[in-house]
Amino acid sequence: MTKRILFIATFLLISFGSIQAQEISKHAIGLRLSESEGFWAEASYQASLSSNTRAELDLGIQGRNRYKALKLTGIYQWVFNIDGGLNWYVGPGIGGGLVDFDNDVRRDRDDLETFGFVTGDVGIEFNFDFPLLISLDFRPEIYFDDYNDDDINFNLGLSARYQF
Repeated sequence: MTKRILFIATFLLISFGSIQAQEISKHAIGLRLSESEGFWAEASYQASLSSNTRAELDLGIQGRNRYKALKLTGIYQWVFNIDGGLNWYVGPGIGGGLVDFDNDVRRDRDDLETFGFVTGDVGIEFNFDFPLLISLDFRPEIYFDDYNDDDINFNLGLSARYQF
């Protein structure tokens, strides 16, 4: 029984190592478009930290009739290869920003407020043979203030990035 468990554990460790064996680009920059309590356009930058981890920074803007917002999000991601250029990724993140409310619409709010949130990220991406990376991800965001009517937003985004 002990030999069987040792064999299975060794097999799983070797399999896990081969799943992670892919190459992610050192840098990628592009655009992320998302829907979360309105449309967000985000400038996005990714930097490789190791062969299977990276950091992502996104700076987003949102303009609506009653307010304008600016948001910065930082995410740590683990990247796992599925097949060839197809990867999936997951990781935790944190962010914050500013929102400028139109006082003519809601007089009970300050004109300028700050907000903060924690997030997680799970997504799928395709790494082309030329330096283009496209991805689709899901980020639930938990807010710590009264910027949003809900404390949790579900953010779905589509990205295109140039790799270098």
